Amino acid sequence: MSTYEVSRGVALRAFRVLHEEGIAEPVPGSRWRVVRDGDVTDRRPLPERIAALITAEGLEAGAAFLSEGELSDRLGVSRPTVSKALAQLEAAGLLTEGGQGRRRAVRAVPTQQEDSKS
Repeated sequence: MSTYEVSRGVALRAFRVLHEEGIAEPVPGSRWRVVRDGDVTDRRPLPERIAALITAEGLEAGAAFLSEGELSDRLGVSRPTVSKALAQLEAAGLLTEGGQGRRRAVRAVPTQQEDSKS
């Protein structure tokens, strides 16, 4: 806004028009981003996206699961964010507890219904 010397209100009105035309979309945290052609973003909550990896990778109960670092790199989110999502999946009974030097394992394979609710 300061670069183009416009008020916040003018910028927000402009983004609303761009949103109506499908060129911009709101992002959590009162921000906006430009939508580029062919840009596909997975909007599901992170725990749901991680649970989907269990079935996408063909993992079965007892199989070792990806580490926080691997998930962070793969999903493009910070490790603390991944850690919180994994804690939710542990509480839901899909993963075993991880810890210092211990790798998480798949406790249960999510069904479609669980996958969409996680």
